[in-house]
Amino acid sequence: MIKKEDVLKALSTVIDPDFKKDLVSLGMIKDVQVRDKKISFTVELTTPACPLKEIIRGDCLKAVSGIAGDGYEIDINMSSNVTSVIDESPMLPDIKNIIAVASGKGGVGKSTVTTNLAIALAKTGAKVGLIDADIFGPSIPTMFNCENEQPEVIQRDGKNMIVPIEQYGVKLISIGFLSPGDSAIVWRGPMAGSALKQFMSDADWGELDYLLIDLPPGTSDIHLTLVQTVPVTGAVLVTTPQKVALADAIRGFQMFKQPQINVPVLGIVENMAYFTPAELPDSKYFIFGKEGGKQLAEQYDVPLLGQIPLVQSIRESGDEGYPAVLRDDIISAAFVDLAQELARRIAIRNATLDKTQVVEIKN
Repeated sequence: MIKKEDVLKALSTVIDPDFKKDLVSLGMIKDVQVRDKKISFTVELTTPACPLKEIIRGDCLKAVSGIAGDGYEIDINMSSNVTSVIDESPMLPDIKNIIAVASGKGGVGKSTVTTNLAIALAKTGAKVGLIDADIFGPSIPTMFNCENEQPEVIQRDGKNMIVPIEQYGVKLISIGFLSPGDSAIVWRGPMAGSALKQFMSDADWGELDYLLIDLPPGTSDIHLTLVQTVPVTGAVLVTTPQKVALADAIRGFQMFKQPQINVPVLGIVENMAYFTPAELPDSKYFIFGKEGGKQLAEQYDVPLLGQIPLVQSIRESGDEGYPAVLRDDIISAAFVDLAQELARRIAIRNATLDKTQVVEIKN
């Protein structure tokens, strides 16, 4: 007769590939039951976007089958609970992870990557929000096909709160929702920083697993405002293989690694890694150089999260407001893989590094 303890003992031999510890000691095994020749339990992953989900399921099935034999039915439920190292704060009490998406220079496709990342994470079942912090050149409303929307304002505890626009499963806030699309936004740095603070403090975000911040290019007041306002889980750097883009990406990397800022860099996304024409899907043309982002990742010992090709459909999808990840093709798969790898790196970061703190920069 198999007991609950026998099942736990068998599952204690299953090692999580990322954390290098067994599932039982990691607290990932829940609700073990043995009844009438049926064994059931839940494996609680650290993210619904876990790319190793089926590998872990298979390892659990093999381990339990080894003690149960053919006479038992084995039911494995895969669930998730996104981890966090952010201390609960009054400003964003229900947000587990704040991810800054940055680039050293403009024109590398940072907003396109952020948009598709957010939607890909949401498609896995995660609760996702996105702040368009590029105050001077907001593009998120266009990419999400909601540039004519205006957010609702509600009263909560006597305070006016902005209700984010929700599109494709992602909650959105952008200055583009609050100003006409054909007008220029001419603000000094402190005004832009104040707008970003409002997007965080005066918005009704609710519970989120991931809040992505689409930062403007370069290193500016807005970057400092972000890290001085909320604890940032980590940063993602977007670059192209081009030498000038890589040089600017290094400056962005160095900013986050400064001792007084010390935001972990979760990885690098190499966008426009190669050109693939629609009529030659198996061909690769390295227009902007070859594997520059990969070399940068190796140089600074950070993960290469993904390499996204330069394909006409990505640009068309952004212009149409129907991002590429929503399509069923090889480009969609590339962004799904990218989102899974980012979620994996966030989970590893949360398990291995200290809690993030709001940065205090003294003059």
